[in-house]
Amino acid sequence: MDFSLTENQGMYVDTVRKFVKNEILPQVLHLDKGHGFPWTIISKAWELGILNLCIPESVKGYEVDVISAALIIEEMSYGDTGISTSAMCNDLANTVIAQHGTDEQKEMFLKPFVDSPLLASFCLTEPGAGSDNSSMTTFIQKGDDGRYVLNGAKSFITNASFASQFTVFCKVGKPTSQLLACVIVPAPPVLPEGSNSCVPPPKEITLPGGGRILIGKPEDKLGQHLSNTASVTFEDVVIGGHQIIGDRRLGFRYIVDALDFARPMVAAIGVGLARRALDVTLAYTKERKQFGQRLCDLPVVRDTLVAMWKKVELSEMALMKAAVKVQEKAPDQGIYASLAKNVAAEAALFCANEGLHLHGGYGFMSEYEISKLVRDAHIIDIYEGVREVQNMIIGRELV
Repeated sequence: MDFSLTENQGMYVDTVRKFVKNEILPQVLHLDKGHGFPWTIISKAWELGILNLCIPESVKGYEVDVISAALIIEEMSYGDTGISTSAMCNDLANTVIAQHGTDEQKEMFLKPFVDSPLLASFCLTEPGAGSDNSSMTTFIQKGDDGRYVLNGAKSFITNASFASQFTVFCKVGKPTSQLLACVIVPAPPVLPEGSNSCVPPPKEITLPGGGRILIGKPEDKLGQHLSNTASVTFEDVVIGGHQIIGDRRLGFRYIVDALDFARPMVAAIGVGLARRALDVTLAYTKERKQFGQRLCDLPVVRDTLVAMWKKVELSEMALMKAAVKVQEKAPDQGIYASLAKNVAAEAALFCANEGLHLHGGYGFMSEYEISKLVRDAHIIDIYEGVREVQNMIIGRELV
């Protein structure tokens, strides 16, 4: 097996590393405390071509392979996992269109993201339906004119306050239906304004085709302050046939396909954070002296640093294997996507928590980056399926 990067992959890594070093790390703690949305950084990432990684060559003009996408997300996450989460969620929302949409739908719903720095939202989770997607109640119902009407509420939706398009999973016919559909709801474009937006208020979007979208107040989260999260409610939104992706009865399969693509990207977020936690901890323990020597020279501290390094390396290996499986469309890609997600989340939590421990009292102070990394790490173990769900998937595939 060849672990060396191709020329293109090496170029992507170098480009994103420079971007993170120059644009994110120098101001990340300041931005995080302000809870604003980093429009300037998102716009520059779009200009560099490191957003919208799943859009096919037929629309974008060039293709980014899955391994390169994972490497890009990992490097961006080294700077901030909130920013990389917002970026990755564009792909989470749009990969369904890329995988199952018609050529006309790809041109209609993906081309705007090539032309402008727009954001998209993936609308799956509901207040009463987290890991159990079959419990969702959002639904489309066919009217007398042949068009559908969408109603329902979604929660914890990334990019919601700034989204120009919503990928919505819903029941067909009634809230208790066993059939799921995927529909695309375009909204008036939201373009970057100024530098970094303040916390946006709730808003109501009246759609030209009929109905409205209600965006709730952004959630006040433990971590990932640079990623916007809010509730989204669809009221009598008219859905034309061209807005339904693929077969309106196969939504559950499309969810699985999207999450199989997304979980390695979430793993990449975890690997990036784990690497950053290790690096800031190494730097601190090399400078900090106790008992007449550097912290890193104390055997008990070195043992912890070694354990952190092992977690980073093992999670990187799991990530790369999952990315290869997804890229090859291997039949067992799901099990490796779940493995990578769990291993990387565990690495992020371990490295952040142990890193804070090695910082001692200073680690508990907000001016030290390790305290931010601890807050950011916990959601990686939760979103796109908690560890128990990943274990269920792995167990099901094994037997």
